[in-house]
Order: sequence, then C-alpha cells, then structure tokens
Amino acid sequence: VIKIANKAVLICLCNLKKTVCGRFVGALLMFAFVLLFCLSEMLESSNLVTFTGLANSSGYDTFLMDEERGRLLVGAEDHVFSFDLVNINRDVKQIAWPATPSKRDECKWAGKDLGKDCSNFVRVLQPYNQTHIYICGTGAFHPICSYLEIGKRAEDNIFRLDANYFENGRGKSPYDPKMQSSSLLIDGELYSGTSADFMGRDFAIFRTLGSHHPIRTEQHDSRWLNDPRFLGIHLIPESDNPEDDKIFLFFKENAMDGEHTGKATISRIGQLCKNDMGGHRSLINKWTTFLKAKLTCSVPGLSGIDTHFDELQDVFLMSAKDPKNPVIYAVFTTSSNIFRGSAICMYSMADIRRVFLGPYAHRDGPNYQWVPFQGRVPYPRPGTCPSKTFGGFDSTKDLPDDVITFARLHPAMYNPVQPMGGKPIVVRTNVEYQFTQLVVDRVEAEDGQYDVMFIGTDLGTVLKVVTIPRESWHDLEEVVLEEMTVFREPTPITAMELSTKQQQLYLGSDLGISQMPLHRCEVYGKACAECCLARDPYCAWDGTECSRYFPTAKRRTRRQDIRNGDPLSQCSDLHHNDDLEGYSSVEERSVYGVENSSMFLECSPKSQRALIYWQLQRPNDERKHEIVIDERLSLTGQGLLIRSLTQADSGVYHCHAVEHGFIQPLRRIHLQVIPAQRVGELLLRASTNDKDPSPKHKLWYRDFMSLLEHPDLNSVDEFCERVWKREKKPKGKKTPRVNPAAGVGTKTDKTPQTTAQTLQNLTQRTQNTPKVP
Repeated sequence: VIKIANKAVLICLCNLKKTVCGRFVGALLMFAFVLLFCLSEMLESSNLVTFTGLANSSGYDTFLMDEERGRLLVGAEDHVFSFDLVNINRDVKQIAWPATPSKRDECKWAGKDLGKDCSNFVRVLQPYNQTHIYICGTGAFHPICSYLEIGKRAEDNIFRLDANYFENGRGKSPYDPKMQSSSLLIDGELYSGTSADFMGRDFAIFRTLGSHHPIRTEQHDSRWLNDPRFLGIHLIPESDNPEDDKIFLFFKENAMDGEHTGKATISRIGQLCKNDMGGHRSLINKWTTFLKAKLTCSVPGLSGIDTHFDELQDVFLMSAKDPKNPVIYAVFTTSSNIFRGSAICMYSMADIRRVFLGPYAHRDGPNYQWVPFQGRVPYPRPGTCPSKTFGGFDSTKDLPDDVITFARLHPAMYNPVQPMGGKPIVVRTNVEYQFTQLVVDRVEAEDGQYDVMFIGTDLGTVLKVVTIPRESWHDLEEVVLEEMTVFREPTPITAMELSTKQQQLYLGSDLGISQMPLHRCEVYGKACAECCLARDPYCAWDGTECSRYFPTAKRRTRRQDIRNGDPLSQCSDLHHNDDLEGYSSVEERSVYGVENSSMFLECSPKSQRALIYWQLQRPNDERKHEIVIDERLSLTGQGLLIRSLTQADSGVYHCHAVEHGFIQPLRRIHLQVIPAQRVGELLLRASTNDKDPSPKHKLWYRDFMSLLEHPDLNSVDEFCERVWKREKKPKGKKTPRVNPAAGVGTKTDKTPQTTAQTLQNLTQRTQNTPKVP
C-alpha cells in the first residue's frame, strides 16, 4: 500500500493534474501543491503576465513608470527595456548597453567577479524633459551616464540611446551593482544617494547636473553618514512658497559611535533644502541644511521591552489632497539572524517636522554619551531653508558662521520619529519570508477610503492587505485579502510599480518582470455573502456577481461592507437563495482509504480569515456530528488529516467555512475505508505469486485514480470487478458471467473478485513501472 501511495505521489508531481496524492500521504505535501497551484491558477486565468528575461541579463529592478505614453521602462544588466503597460509581453522594446571590453578587463583585474560585477547594471532612470530620460549604469565599476530618447508622444514610437554622448557617472550611479542607491531628478538637477569611489567607502548625498556647482555631504564624517544604504528620495513641499521645498531621503546606516551598544543598523530619514548652495567660508560646496533623524518601528512589549524592526527595506509615499502632508509607508525587517520578522509602519509629516524642530543630538558628559543639546541654538535655526518665509536670507552662502558651524557638528536629531499609532500596522514573525517591497493604492469604497497594500517578499510572493479602522483611525485591523505567487521560482521581489490608470501591478526580480491586476473580484465566489466577507474595497456584489466597484454607481444593488464585512446586513434579502444555491452547488468527492493508514481530506476557504468547521455524517445516520480535533485528527490550513483510519471513519465529511457568524458549505467528501484484512490478502498473494506480473501497454495509474475519484460506484468490489473484466476479457470471446451466489470476495474458476486481488495487480504494475527521478 505504501508503494502504491508513493507511486501515486510521483505521478501527481509529474503531471500536476491531480492532487489525490496529497490526500494519501498527509498534509506536508499539500503545502507544496498550494504554492504551485496558485501560480498555475493565475497563469491559466490570464491574471498573471510574465516576461522571463534574457539569458544574458538579470537584475530587473530599476523601474520608471510612464503613464502618459503607456510604457514601463526597466533598467537591467547590460540592457534597458520598454514594456507596454497593458501587456508587458506585447511590443517589447530593448536596447543593449553593455560595458566596454576594456572596462570589463579592468574590473576583472581589480579582483571583481567578471560574471556578477563586471557588467553595466542600469541604476538610474529619471525623466529629464518631455523627450529624454537620463540614464546611468555601473559600467563595470566605472559609472557612466547618457540620455535615452523616447519622443514627445507615444505615437512617435522612439526608443533609442544617444550613442554620441556619454559622461562620467561618478556621484550619480554606484560603482558596485550590489550597492543600494537612490536618485531623483528635479528641475534639471539630479539628487543621488550613492558611493563615490571604487572601494565603496566614500558615501555621500550629491546634487549634480544643472547650472550650479555640484554639492555633497561632508566627506569621511560618520556623524553625517556612516556606511549608508539609500532606499528613496522624495521632494515634499514645506509651505506654499517653492523656496521652502525640501528633499527627504530614506536610508539605513550603521549606528554612530555611542548611539548603540555593539554594531547595529539604524533606519533614518534625512532632509535638506532644495535651494541649498553650500557655505561661504565653511562647508563650501557642502550641504548646510542637512539633518537626519531615526525612524522607529517597534512592537511594544511587556516590562517596556520592545520588539524592534531595525532595517528599512522600502518606502512608499501616499499622496494626499495637501501635497505638503503625504502619508509615509515604510517596510522594516529585523536585523537578527535568530529572530526573523517584518513590519510596516506609517508616519505623518507632522510628526516628522516636529522631530526636526526638536532638540539636536549632542555628545557630552563623562561617558561622552548622546544627549539632547541644551545650549543656545543659533539663528536662523540650522536646517531652515533660506527664504522670505523663514529668516529673510536669500542664500545659504549668506548664513552666519555660527549657523554653519553648528550644522556641521550637529547633523542628527535626538528624538526618533515614532509611527502613527505607536506601533506597526502589519507584523509578520515566524514565517519563511520577509518583506522586501511595498506599493499602496487608495481605493474609494461604499463606506469610505481605504489604503490597499501590495507587499512583495523575498520568496517571490505578493500579499494584498488592507487596514480597516476599528473604533478610530489609530486602531487598525489588518485584513489579508490575497497571497499570490508571481514568479516560477522563489526569488526576492526587488521592484514594484503600480498603475492606477491601467489598474495593474508590475514586479521586478532577477528572473524577469511580472504583471498582475490590482483586483480579481471573481475569485471571491458566486454569492453575495462571499463577496461581502472578502472585504476587498475594489469589489462589490452587483446583484449577479462579485465585480469591480465604482463609486459613481448609484444602484442599490451594489452591496459592500468593508468596515464590518457583515453579510447578514448586506445580503439579508438574498441570504436564503444564497444558502440554497451554495448547498446545491457545493463540490462533492468520493475517496477511499486503507484501514490503519492516513488520509488527508482537502478543503480550504477562499478567505484567509475564515475558520474551517468539519462535520461527519456516518452511514445510515441522518445526524451530523461535529469533528473534535485530537491526537489522531489534525486540522491544517488546507484540510483535515486523519491518522490511523478505522472503519468508524467511513461516512460523509462536510466542510464549512465560518466567518462573522456566517456559515458556508465548501465541500462534501465521501470516505470509504478499505478493511486491513483485504490488504493482508494483497501482501500474501503478492509474495506467493510466481506469474509474470508485467502489464500490457497501459497507464495503470488511471485505474488507481478512478478508484479514488469515481463517484458512481457503490462499492470497491464492484469497481474491481469491472476493472478485471476490462483487462482480462479474451479477444473475440465473451466474458463469463460471475456467479451471483458466490458473493463478493469469492472465486468462480479463475475469476478474482476481491479488492485485494485488484490492489495486487496495481502493486505488480507499480513494481514494473520505471521510477520517476
């Protein structure tokens, strides 16, 4: 029996058509099937479009969304691509931009890996004007930049690299392709956070291009930057006066001396003024308005001991009606190798500005510790932009010397920036994956606006999550809507972009690009209650199906309840019909198990928040008995595992999903347990059978699948009889009738009629079937 089950498992893995093996060998195999099935399901339903990439290229993680032309520009190894936003596999344009052979040789001679490091990885794609994109690459550890012409309109159909103009990319693109860097091009000036030398020791925030002299942070001063990795740069207005505009940078770095015991990673937010021109006598061609503060994301614990998520991974700015106050979403992970976890925190600009207006960090005292600065702060306050709004100075070159000196010595703030609500809105611990990327879409629903998060992981999966306020907007409930596999192999998602116009999500990794819709309302079921329980702001019940919700629709038939997910209030007039339709259309299966073996009954709800409720209806009993979980019965997220089957386990198993007091039937499984005595006959006869067991040319496992899946047979013996008749019938002769008086399990002449004999044939065929490697 074990051999038969194992063979069934191998066939299932090869053909990917049946999951009967999962029911036979237990819950562990089912998890692999679920992950694989999610990808195949999305591919078959055209919900996922993938570009597998080129054989000689990787690192598809520099994205630039061009909604106006309907294109997605992607920088990769030795190539830059242009994809159609509607379908990334349609009208793909590409330009090869490899490093020169001489630069590759120099890179190799310097001790770098020729295959992994000595290529031109495109790391900067920024819109320069209406017709050109500024593009930079690592150039085999010799950064290089140029211009990419894309035309003024989509109809121009232009996509070419300016082969006549190349410039040095130092201070714009990193040397090392593994180095995390960020860039932003505004008003013809490029702001970059990157390394400026071959060895990767001189990290700086640069402003290049434009008509002004290049400007950067103070060099080799760990108080300013200490081995940073840059993750995002954004322009956020400070007031209605453009002279007050500030550039905000998000990065992580090593802790400053005395800031933390031991080596630790600190996540930061930095700010500087867009009109900063450097100092006159000090900090010449250096930033004079640079300040930084710590970003905190931790879960409050008992006795004041918090669980900290120290390493910033990604940042997303959700625009608001007031451009001065976007909501900042940030992805964090733990830095510990023992405890792995991820979290998402939200920050408000009001809290960030309050910290930058607070005390500066200062080292003082006998232990030279970091304390709040208590002395006199010069005027105008360091970090203030020169404008008519604050201070009345026309340029940073006009600032007093004491302001410049103070700014050089005190770039860090003492107080950290705390998240909204004082804790993360999403936390994941004790899971196999960690968060890597995040994009957020603000969706208008029937009962308000909701921010839907799409979270990428290091296993190539995407979580679709919405946070719903309970009693206030500071008390949020996390609701996981979907979890999807978007790449054929587990690979970290390194880039994400969202198109509100196309309602599509685009994801990048080393393997290529994937595209998926923001909403798949059809997966939530075919009943009003199922659609309501999903609590997806994109979807509503329109009277006939779960479909895309549009706020402009005035029809009462649009039923949606994101805040509470209560189907009784939304679908009360349809509740009875849904019950009848749901019960009549519930899936039914017939399965067979062997006494004393294990059996897995597969049943999983569409909603990740639903609980599974099992009932057993035994033969000749109209009552349904609730199944109590014990040492022999285990409930998993994919179904029910029964260890050591007994005859009493035979019957009809009813699987229900329970959510918000609503009970929905999911599946009815008819289980019949084969007595162990018959298996004993099988083993005994198999050991004494001297006949040649080799089968005729036939896929034997089809009979085995039919045995487990056939819904119309009244007994296993009847099935075995039919199988024997079909296989043993002599050509040109009629099959002799079976003597009814002999009964099931008896023999007439040489006619086998027992389950054991049929299983023996299956075993013999198994032994003669080549093993799948």
